[in-house]
Amino acid sequence: MKAFMLTGYGGPEATVVREIPRPEPGPGEILVRVHAAGLNPVDFKTREGMLKIVQRYPLPITMGNELAGVVETSPTAGTQFAPGDRVFARMPKESMGAFADYAVVPEGLLARMPATLDFDAAAGVPLAGLTALQALRDELQLKDGSRVFVPGGAGGVGTFAIQIAKWLGAEVTTTASERGRALVERLGADVVIDYTTQRFEDHVRDMDGVFDLIGGDTLLKSFQVVKPGGKVVSIAGTPEPQTARKDLRRGFLLTALFWAASYRLRAQARKHGVTYRYLFMQPSGSELAELAGLIEEKKLEPVIDRVFPFADIADAFVHLESGHAKGKIVVQMPA
Repeated sequence: MKAFMLTGYGGPEATVVREIPRPEPGPGEILVRVHAAGLNPVDFKTREGMLKIVQRYPLPITMGNELAGVVETSPTAGTQFAPGDRVFARMPKESMGAFADYAVVPEGLLARMPATLDFDAAAGVPLAGLTALQALRDELQLKDGSRVFVPGGAGGVGTFAIQIAKWLGAEVTTTASERGRALVERLGADVVIDYTTQRFEDHVRDMDGVFDLIGGDTLLKSFQVVKPGGKVVSIAGTPEPQTARKDLRRGFLLTALFWAASYRLRAQARKHGVTYRYLFMQPSGSELAELAGLIEEKKLEPVIDRVFPFADIADAFVHLESGHAKGKIVVQMPA
């Protein structure tokens, strides 16, 4: 089978398409024929070696963190999935494997695709959708009447975050360019700030929480728009001690490293009387099934920016790294 593999760490030259043996599922695993796979910033960050401190892979390894496809074989008796079932999944962080003709997926990470979606749209759901759900429902604990700020609402995670926040009953403020305004308003954003002409910190006040998707100065300035007692959750900033303990289940050394690395951010948060949290999402088949239900109920709409054929996956990475996508980028496997 063909697979897009990471052979080292660096730029595009660190990846290659190769013919490799088809993987064989073990106990509790399902073999899936991949029809489409989603791209995410974590993919090029992995390639560049930015995540080696939390996940060091045995190289070479097949890349790709989310997929949609059809169950090929299921060797485990009593499984809930049968050959031919249309499924999607966020792949295990320690193994990846979605950018290939076939992938082995732990059964607990799989969910049935919404009947209303094709494979391309479904492939863009798992990572971004689960990230938004866990950040907004579990970490920020949004509810009816909550006010949340989501900078970068037109991106892959942002398009899910706006819709999930509205489903939870929150009022949503976001940033977008004029080109992205129509999209975020259609998804339910209540207030849209044009980041090309306005500074959000001049217009946003008294938020219950912030879901930061951008990092850098945007994250630093986000602390001042949250009311005391509120919380800033980021997927683009610096990991903090709870990230090591709760998300990665690691010990003292990584906890201490994250404590030092995040000191400036945590000090800024304390200055404004708010809490800072960096989130590494967790794959979950049951939560993915919840998202599938929301999609079938027309409460959640995957937004796909572009679909590339697998043969052009290098071009898909270029587009991903440009940072201009509105929604998700997907690669489509050969029929």
